[in-house]
Amino acid sequence: MEPTKRGRVRVETTARRVRVYAEGRAVADTTRALLVWEGPYYPTYYFPLDDVRVEELKATGQKRHSPSRGDAEVHDVAGRPGAALVYGDDAPLEEIRGHVRFDWDAMDNWFEEDEEVVVHARDPYTRVDILASSRHVRVEVDGVTVADSRNPRMLFETGLPPRYYLPKTDVRLDLLRPSDTVTHCPYKGTAVYWSVGDDESGKDLVWSYPMPLPESQKIAGLVAFYDEKVDVYVDGVLQDRPKSKFA
Repeated sequence: MEPTKRGRVRVETTARRVRVYAEGRAVADTTRALLVWEGPYYPTYYFPLDDVRVEELKATGQKRHSPSRGDAEVHDVAGRPGAALVYGDDAPLEEIRGHVRFDWDAMDNWFEEDEEVVVHARDPYTRVDILASSRHVRVEVDGVTVADSRNPRMLFETGLPPRYYLPKTDVRLDLLRPSDTVTHCPYKGTAVYWSVGDDESGKDLVWSYPMPLPESQKIAGLVAFYDEKVDVYVDGVLQDRPKSKFA
């Protein structure tokens, strides 16, 4: 199917088998999932109703309206209130008629083929390239050099500024305070964080992926900084702070 758009919504098919689980049971299992971009950053899976265990759905009698996708019937799923939206034949976007959208966080597990996916559906147009480099990268926080490396790994991710991942031996670990913050990325894995100093401005400036996903193994154990919030010098030249959703 050729991609279609209506307003800000784009719809495409995917050849990947997609499954979603609740209470240890697959409530949907399909090789005909739709990828629907409801927003600009990543898509959402929509399942054909024929590939959903309808006995797991319980109609609430309520509807939810979207200016671009129309009205959907709200259903509970395996005891999770309002976790599914079912689009009928009156949906203005023809491709999603007869499809079910599950709330990501309300479900327990999501799989593409036999690999679990976290946070959100993977965007087939997002690419992550990790390149070894000999460029000189120095990071300052409030005028203090916190990292100085000539052995960075440069990570290029579609739609985001490049990131410099540095060996811990090139970082002033004595200036970092462990944080309780943990984040998850469907392309890189689970990240842990550190803060710099005691001020709120230094909170969670630094992160690392101790055990990244296989496609991002090159950054395992390396340290990165939010370039939006620190001063980064590359080969002696101060870089402009990037504009991104993390600024």
